[in-house]
Amino acid sequence: MTFNNFLEDAVPKILSAGMSLIWSLAFLFIGLKVISFGRKFLRKAMERSNIDTGVVQFLDAFVKISAYAVLILTLMARFGIQTTSFITLLGSAGVAIGLSLQGSLANFAGGILILVLKPFTVGDYISACGCEGTVSEISLFATTLHSADNRNVVLPNGTLSNSNIVNFSANKTRRVDMSVDVGYGCDLKRARTIIEEILNQEERVLKEPSYVVAVNELGDSGITILVRPWVQTEDYWAVRWSVLERIHDRLNEEGIEIPFPQMTIHMEEG
Repeated sequence: MTFNNFLEDAVPKILSAGMSLIWSLAFLFIGLKVISFGRKFLRKAMERSNIDTGVVQFLDAFVKISAYAVLILTLMARFGIQTTSFITLLGSAGVAIGLSLQGSLANFAGGILILVLKPFTVGDYISACGCEGTVSEISLFATTLHSADNRNVVLPNGTLSNSNIVNFSANKTRRVDMSVDVGYGCDLKRARTIIEEILNQEERVLKEPSYVVAVNELGDSGITILVRPWVQTEDYWAVRWSVLERIHDRLNEEGIEIPFPQMTIHMEEG
């Protein structure tokens, strides 16, 4: 075979392969742009429909993975790779992988349960699995909490969906449970009156349901008074800290003893 014959035979193949590569790269570029545009359009459509943020995040991740898989299979078919046998092989491998990744599948199923049952949504403050924080993201396999001390806590959805969950943001109002000890020799009625005055002066304490100030226990060192006002959920900690500080200051001003644990020891002579 002469060099000219080689060129005549090779050049068309090189040009064909080059054009195929160019078209494939163009198809890949366009496909990525379409996926990006489609995801943005889907997110905006769901947000306009007031769909829960967790559902939006979950569906966006699912659509992203599915779209990339379709794009890759389409490119493989363009290069002449038999996708039918590949899909069959992928399905067989999927069964084997599924058996070895039962935990991941459980997390995926847990994510679906969380989105369907809605024990919490993005933005809620929850306590679960020994952790607590504000829900910042619900993804395919895990839920991310943002703790009060600025940490991200990632909880597997499978474990989370099977655990006890306390949602502090589920209701608009919360009761602040506090207790104050006063000495046995103090004026108990005066102590209660002072506490009630403080609660009446606190604008963030709700009128309905009304607060409770009551003697709860005659302890070893003093009398325990329960203080239970109702507040808006977002005011919980601010009211708790403010009321306790003001109770302490007012009781000291009035000369009402706030006792500490004491023990009386009787010594026998001889």
